This record gives sequence, C-alpha cells and structure tokens, in this order.
Amino acid sequence: MADCNFGDGVPMSDLLNRVGRIPDNVSLPELTLRGIILGALITVVFTASNVYLGLKVGLTFSSAIPAAVISMAVLRMFKSANILENNMVQTQASAAGTLSSIIFILPGLVMIGYWQGFPYWQTLAICAAGGMLGVMFTIPLRHAMVVQSDLPYPEGVAAAEILRVGSAEVELDAATGKAGAKAETGIVDIMAGGFTAAAVTLFSSGFRVLGEGINLWFAAGPAVVRLSAGFSLALLGAGYLIGIVAGMAMLIGLLIAWGVAVPVLTSMHSIPDGVTLAKYATGLWSKDVRFIGAGTIGVAAVWTLITLFKPMMEGVKTSFQALRGGKGRINIPRTEQDLAPSWIIGITLVLVAILVATFASFLSAAPLSAGMVWGLVAYSVLFAVIFGFLIAAACGYMAGLIGSSASPISGVGIVAVVLVSLLILLVGSGDGLLATESGNKLGIALAIFTTSAVIAVATISNDNLQDLKTGWLVGATPWRQQVALLIGCVVGAVVIPPVLELLYNAYGFAGAMPRAEMDVTHALSAPQATLMTAIATGIFTHQLNWDMILIGLGLGVVLVTIDEVLRRRGGIARLPVLAVGIGIYLPPTVASTLVLGTLLAWVIERVLKKRAQKAGVPYEQFAEAPNRRGVLLASGLIVGESLVGVLLAAIIGFTGNDSPLALVGASFENTAQWLGLIVFAAVAWVFSRRVLTARQQ
Repeated sequence: MADCNFGDGVPMSDLLNRVGRIPDNVSLPELTLRGIILGALITVVFTASNVYLGLKVGLTFSSAIPAAVISMAVLRMFKSANILENNMVQTQASAAGTLSSIIFILPGLVMIGYWQGFPYWQTLAICAAGGMLGVMFTIPLRHAMVVQSDLPYPEGVAAAEILRVGSAEVELDAATGKAGAKAETGIVDIMAGGFTAAAVTLFSSGFRVLGEGINLWFAAGPAVVRLSAGFSLALLGAGYLIGIVAGMAMLIGLLIAWGVAVPVLTSMHSIPDGVTLAKYATGLWSKDVRFIGAGTIGVAAVWTLITLFKPMMEGVKTSFQALRGGKGRINIPRTEQDLAPSWIIGITLVLVAILVATFASFLSAAPLSAGMVWGLVAYSVLFAVIFGFLIAAACGYMAGLIGSSASPISGVGIVAVVLVSLLILLVGSGDGLLATESGNKLGIALAIFTTSAVIAVATISNDNLQDLKTGWLVGATPWRQQVALLIGCVVGAVVIPPVLELLYNAYGFAGAMPRAEMDVTHALSAPQATLMTAIATGIFTHQLNWDMILIGLGLGVVLVTIDEVLRRRGGIARLPVLAVGIGIYLPPTVASTLVLGTLLAWVIERVLKKRAQKAGVPYEQFAEAPNRRGVLLASGLIVGESLVGVLLAAIIGFTGNDSPLALVGASFENTAQWLGLIVFAAVAWVFSRRVLTARQQ
C-alpha cells in the first residue's frame, strides 16, 4: 500500500503521529459499502460467539479490539483504506456483539414454557428496536459525556490507540515495503487462538476423545465436597481477559458455595436411597445454594447503582438539557456533527411504534380482551422507554467510569425485572389478570419480555459511548458513527434469533430441554436468564426461596463492607462483590476454569514485570506488545470454541443425535478426562510462551 497524502499534503502516518487524530478540515471515506459489508461479516462471527459464550457461562467479551485488528488486516489490501473507515467497521461490529447480551434474559421465555422456541420476527424486533433506542438515547449525551467529560473510557481509549498505532504503522511500513505488519500479526494471533480452540472443541464436544472437565467427589462424614475443573479454552480466554481481582473474587464465591454451603446442607440431611452422591449435592446447589448467589448479586447491583446515583442523575440531567438545546448544524465542525434532532425524534418514534406492534404481537395469543391487551402494551412500552432512557444515561456513565466489560448489566437487569414484575403484579391484581395459573404465567412472560427491551437499551448505551469516545479520539464524524451503530444493531438482531433457536434445539437450557431424551449434562446453563426468571416467577407465585436469598443478601452486605474498607485503605486489593456472587451462582466447572484463566494472566504479568525491571524499561512500555497479543489470542480462543459449538449445534439439530460425531463410548470417559487435562495444560503453556515472546517478533 503506497503512502497516501491527505488534507494539506501530509502523509497520514505523520498526521497521526503529529496530532493524534484526523483534523476537522480533512475529509476521508468513512461509512463505505465495503466497510459495512466487512462489519456485517465480522458481526455474524462475533455475535454467534457471544450468544454461545453468554448462554454457556453468563459472560460476553468485547469485540471492539478484535474487530479493529481484523478490519485493519482486511482493508489494508485497498489503497484508499484509512483509520476512519477501520473505526466505522469496529463500531458496527462492537454494537452488534454487545447486543447479544439480550440472552441474559430472553431464554427465560422458553424456560417457563411460554415460548417453545424463539419466534424470529418477535425476537428480531425486540433486539433491533431496543438496541436502536439505546443508540438514540445516547446521542444527546455524547458532547457532555465524551467531549467535555474527564471520564477515562478505558476500552474506548484502548481501541483508539490500537487504531492509531496500527494505521500509522501500516503507512510507515509501506515506505519500507512491509505494509500492514502489525495488522497481519494481529490477525495471525486471532487465527492461532481460534484454530487451536476449534480443534480442541471438536475433539472434546464432537469426537468425545477429550474430556470437557474433571469432577472429584468426597464424602467427609455426612458432608459432601466437590472439586471440579473444566477444560474449556473459551473460558480460559475469558478468564484471561477479566483479570486476577475478579478471578480471586470468583474463587471466593466458589469456595463459599462448594466448600461451605453444600457441605453444610448435605450434612443436615441423609442422602435418599437410589440417589448418587453427585446428583444429591448438585441438586442442593441448584435449588438452594444458587439463591445465595442471587442475593449477593442483587446487593452488588443495588450498591453499584447507589454509589453511582449522583453522577447518573447528572447524566440524565445533561441528556434532558441536550434534548432542549436545538442547536443548528450550520458551521459545526465535522467532528461535532451528530444526527440532526429531526432524525433523532423521527427514528425514536418509529422505534416506539415497532415496540408497540411487537408487544401487541407477543400478547396476541393471550385470552384477554382487546382493552386489556392494549393496556398491558401501553404499560410495558412506557416502562421500557422511560426506564430505558434513564438507564441509558446511567449505563453510559458507568461505561465511561469503569468500562463496558466491568459494568453490572446483569444487575441492571435484576433491578428492571423486579420493578416491572411489581408493576404488572399491581396492574394485574386490580383486573383479575393474575387470578389463575395461566394468568401468572402470562405476567411472568410479559415481565421477561419487557426486561429484554430494557437490557437491549442498557447494553447498547453501555457500549455506544465507548465507541463514540474512540471515534472522537481518532477524528471520526459522529453522525456517520451513529449510523454505523444503528446498522450494527440491525445486523446483530438478524443474527441472534436463528443462533438462539439453533443452540436451544441442539443443547437445551438448564431446566428447559426441547426433547426428553436429551443429555442434560450438555445443556447451556444460561445463568442470568435462569436467575431473572426465578426472581420473576417467585414474585408472581409468592414462592421465592427467601431463606437462601436473605442469606445471600446478608453475605452481600458483609462483602460490600469489606470491599469499602479495602477501597478506603487504598492499594489495588479489592473484593468485587458481583464477581463473588457469580462464583457462587455459576456451575463449578465454569467458575474454576475462569479462575484458572485469571491466574494465567497474573503469572504472565508477574514474569513481564520482572523482565521489565531487569531491562530497566517501564512496565507499560515493555508489556505493550505482549498484552496486545494476549488479548488477541484470548479473543481467538473464545471465538474458535464458540463457532465450533454453533457448528456442532447445527449438526446435532440436523441429525437429531446428541452425539453425532462421537468416536468413543461411555467406557472411555475416564481416559478422556485425563487426556483433556493434558491438552488443556499444554495449550495454557503454549499460550503463555507465545505471549511472553511477543517482544521478540
């Protein structure tokens, strides 16, 4: 790729190095057809991966940085490609990947039996309308919370730095005949992680030659203790990305669940005849101990919202002020041009109309009068829009403060499902709607569907301001970036329903198996959806497991107190309460693998710090290349395993066989466990070696 001149004849590499962003007087192609197509293709990959990972473990990964690297690697083949076009691709793919977080609640509709699958148009509409409303609600916040604010936006700044450095190096390397070295290296790292995880997943979940985890059960008198480890490379990669602080908090949660709660509960009762040790202990954890985690998660969510209440209210105030502004677009610099107010209002009204039609369709089969249906539609849409607007400002602020990945979106979902359940309960009690079992089921379903719209708004709002921060730092045109965000929401909404349908029919969800003969051990746990559905069901049926929830609430208060003491003392030691709750709530084979991933990242960091100290180089400078490689390799592990999981789901669905590719029988299970452990350890070792040698490339 030849070195190109822009604006005043300055090469783009020099321009980036000199000013750090493309200035207002320079106009470059941004929202191009090839960029939209590339963004859509990346969207399909990362959305499918995030849906699978979210249903399996309750976590999603940020697709912004991997999307930026892939975009730079592909678009460098075109001479006219530039940093702003790469930014648009990254923006579009990031929005679509984020929208997949709607799986934190939507599967609840099949768990309660209201849906038998995922109706395509209803699922698409709730995803697209909710996500696009999230875009609309954050546009008025951009100037105050991105341009003028001193919020750090850690992920947005990181993505901008990768775009800047990558684009500058492409231009500089072109002069020496080595075009695109950094982007090419980045795509190689993603592909290396992806192919490795894909191969291991094929031999474990597909051929069944490698075990997917190992479980050891011990009976200490009447108490039962379990030691577990999973061999999922996607979870290893996810753990690597979330860091040691969250990992240790999850480990504490895991120890509370399986080192304290389960042994205590099993010691209080004798094991029934004909029930295995594993089945008995797992049953107690599922119906009792998990609600301790739910209570802890609830406390963490409420405390987070309390601590952020003042800045959240400032964000909401800023949003209302921006809507009243009516500032014209004449003579506004290119990097300050948002979508026109007329477009914002018009699109918002269309999206509200789509929500009305979607909720009406959702309730069309219910045995209700037309007046009651439209009354429920009005309540639900008003709640989704008003609460969604308020939460958009809150989530935008949280993203700017602690980053999108660390924001407690599941906590926002818990608050939303409680509020909307209470609202429907209040409305339904007055007209007899909830007097029957079918009425209760309808109320639960409507609460879940309404919360789905709120979570779509919240997740996109949480992500969008990060993307707009990236665009501001590199000199993008805001209105073009906002269009890219809308396109990303639509593409993601198109992909999510068929992937959900495919995974449900192939694996099933915890407590919701489409076929009686399916293997429940391979069901996707869908932890957040299970939790929020249980909360909504408990509110409507007045049968919440209050004893365990109250224990969790008390534990959450104690943990919040400890975390506050640690915060006031200063230093890096913290105790993220949400992560502790997740450690209690997640299956042990999942939580333990995430912890192993965080330990791997910690060990690598310690080695890099020692090497940096020995070399007399600042750690941040010394570790820049290894850290970037680690993020890309970890993202590759997640994508590789997730895509093979989706592929196997398609094969299972097509053949109707739960193990269509299995090469061995059940008698090989013990050997497969140890083989799986050996391969898992080998991959972790190779991963660490490749990260630690990044500076030598």
